[in-house]
Amino acid sequence: MWAAWGGRCRSAEGDGAGDRRVGPASAAAVRQTGADEAFRAGTSLPPQSPVAWSDFISGGDAGVHGIFDFIHRDPATLLPYFSSSQVSGGGRALSLGGWRIPLSGGDVELLRRGPTFWQILEERGVECLVFKIPANFPPSAGDSRTVSGLGTPDLLGTYGTFSFYTDDPAVPEETVAGGRICRISFEGGRAVVVIEGPSNEYRPDREATEAEFEVFRDPSKQLARISLQGQEVLLERGQWSEWLTVRFDLVPHLRGVQGICRMYLKQVHPHFKLYVSPINIDPSEPALPISTPANYAQQIAERFGPFYTQTFPEDFSAGRAGVLDDEEYLAQTELVFRERLGLLDDQLGQFREGFFFFYFSTLDQNTHMMWRAMDARHPMHEPAAAERVKGAIAGYYEAMDEALAMVLGRADGNTTVMVVSDHGFAPFYREFNVNTWLMKAGHLNLIDPAAQERVVVLQGVDWPATRAYSFGLNSIYLNRAGRERDGVVRDDQADELAERICRGLEEIVDPATGNRVVARAYPARKVYHGPLAGQGPDVVIGYARGYRTSDASGMGGLPILVVNDRMDKWSGDHCMDPSVVPGTLLSSKPVDKPDPRLMDMAPTILAEFGVPADGQMIGRPVFKTS
Repeated sequence: MWAAWGGRCRSAEGDGAGDRRVGPASAAAVRQTGADEAFRAGTSLPPQSPVAWSDFISGGDAGVHGIFDFIHRDPATLLPYFSSSQVSGGGRALSLGGWRIPLSGGDVELLRRGPTFWQILEERGVECLVFKIPANFPPSAGDSRTVSGLGTPDLLGTYGTFSFYTDDPAVPEETVAGGRICRISFEGGRAVVVIEGPSNEYRPDREATEAEFEVFRDPSKQLARISLQGQEVLLERGQWSEWLTVRFDLVPHLRGVQGICRMYLKQVHPHFKLYVSPINIDPSEPALPISTPANYAQQIAERFGPFYTQTFPEDFSAGRAGVLDDEEYLAQTELVFRERLGLLDDQLGQFREGFFFFYFSTLDQNTHMMWRAMDARHPMHEPAAAERVKGAIAGYYEAMDEALAMVLGRADGNTTVMVVSDHGFAPFYREFNVNTWLMKAGHLNLIDPAAQERVVVLQGVDWPATRAYSFGLNSIYLNRAGRERDGVVRDDQADELAERICRGLEEIVDPATGNRVVARAYPARKVYHGPLAGQGPDVVIGYARGYRTSDASGMGGLPILVVNDRMDKWSGDHCMDPSVVPGTLLSSKPVDKPDPRLMDMAPTILAEFGVPADGQMIGRPVFKTS
């Protein structure tokens, strides 16, 4: 019997990059697995979650599975899109009496290519249960029991859009990154509040659906009653609700879609403040495919109840926007973690033998958000922060042992247990604006240079005068003739230009610190293998510790400065050079391979069941083979 448990671990401070062992990310975990030591595990290039987990799933690099970055671009339109999946349009429709009647639905397509290792096991009769593995939405077809993870949208089709309702005149009504801040008013202690739902495919204008709920606030106490579609909940200040169901009508009384949300009462007096989480796809009535078999998520919900289904269950957008303060954000992540522990217990109860995988996002999201709290060098560090905030990352490392203990308590002596992280972590002190550097280096030009700060998604670029541009977190593309819409770089010029850009990147020194910004830049043709290698970027940037692409540049912006401080609560990161953020591997079975890598996991799992690796797999088993 094979059992695998998926989590993420921060690389230990001070360990030499050449040492295959890591520090005690969790000493108890090492003891519990029976492992002598924890091993550094090579991550993906670049070390981004959709890329890394696709390496894990396929046993190869991006040239095999086709996922090169969080963000890809369409060379025909020069517009970005999320790399792992896409939703095609609404299909054919009939217009009738002001309504749009869909005749064929749109499709949701998984863009990761090639077979998964569990599909290969399934063909050999091995039972597989794969819970929330990232880069698997919609879930790969098959008979295995799977629930989709990273890539799963909320009901609005986004990766998490929260709502915040207040009557405080000092708080502006606006749309912020990842959410909406809405003004409400009370009459006689009662307010009618609107939640915006998904667009209505039955309406010609595709306008957004809406659902109403009522709020009744106590005239003197920090207490409010909320009434939502027949559900009543009484909340005190600082209290989270249980899951609430919210239904949005598409065709009144005939057709609708259903989601779930949680509410947090932040304050009642002197001003009312209510947070509503993103509307998650309801696993009991999923509006999009989130499991295999299709009814597996429903079966879980029948036993366990509703649970987070969206890509990122931790509400970090609300934390970054300041809608939830650090302690409120951590309280929400604790809800996520406790729910995930309960689901682990549920899924272990459904499993008997074969292959088992379970994923936790807790360490990843909290290390992104809370690094600044423990690192006095970060520009967003707050020395007066509460000790719980400063110790949040260490606390969750200890808490993860609870999950491992649960797994080990169910495993027998013939079970191989592995703890696998897809990457490590490092501080994110300074932002590098790639497109700004490309412009200053003469590789990218604007139609109106005076409009530089207003550029988004590279609108306003003078494409006939541009040789290179960037979308995504580690990617640079050449503006190639015959590939890009307005390409100018000939095939016989491409290799030399890519090499020149790589040399230029590696020579950049941060004027504020004297440190190198880029540890290494890679011509993609030298590092990717397989049939899809030519579909990705031309240059991959491996940032030095403390540096990463800015959010603005990643989406095709050109801030004025080339390098600037990271003034955002998202303060830890891993989209750097693989040597800076190796992952961690713990195993109950001795690791024989001197340099285990993430792409070795798929062939290792197959070998445990006596199944040969797929022909496109680059990785090799990490255990001794007899």
